[in-house]
Amino acid sequence: MADPTQHPDQPGGSVLSDRDANIISADETGEAIDRIAEHMAAIIDLLHLDRCDPNLRETPRRIAKMYLEMFHGLVEGAEPNITTFPNEENYSSMVMERDIPFYSMCAHHFVPFYGHAHIAYIPRRRIVGLSKLPRILEFYAKRPQLQERLTEQVANYLQNKLHPLGVMVVIQARHLCVEMRGVKKHGALTVTSAIRGCFAETKVREEFLGFLAKGKDW
Repeated sequence: MADPTQHPDQPGGSVLSDRDANIISADETGEAIDRIAEHMAAIIDLLHLDRCDPNLRETPRRIAKMYLEMFHGLVEGAEPNITTFPNEENYSSMVMERDIPFYSMCAHHFVPFYGHAHIAYIPRRRIVGLSKLPRILEFYAKRPQLQERLTEQVANYLQNKLHPLGVMVVIQARHLCVEMRGVKKHGALTVTSAIRGCFAETKVREEFLGFLAKGKDW
């Protein structure tokens, strides 16, 4: 978590909460692949599928490797190295990066959800490189996830890292757990938002939404 003694104008280290911290050490990934593959093989057996089928023979291990890739945010060292810079120009308006694509896995069913995130902040004394915003999103997306939690985690990370005047994050996503199973509502879009600081003011929030409403070619 953010160090309460850290001056808001100074860069800090990790701002991860205990809940968000990595839980798989880097030297455990090989063992994790082996154990996941064993369990996946048992599932295939329970489905009465023939693991001698050449299409299934390596499937348990392929799935195990896929999970480690899809859940890379849980692995030690996955937190992005986010360097901040002094806001020497005293820029005090909105910085927004929109339509950032992401893919994640639903924590309830372990099937994908995917879409786009729109991330904005208004700096105080420090700014961050634009390439870092997608990296923060990717870090939190690469784990069993809820869209609501993902939205909050990205906003909290930026708030704790930059101590800006405000942060706003909007995520729009399609969930295959809604489209492939259950109610089977193809194309249903889920929208979540997180607001910090000055974005609680109607004028600031409307500026964000105005940028979002513009087409990509403006």
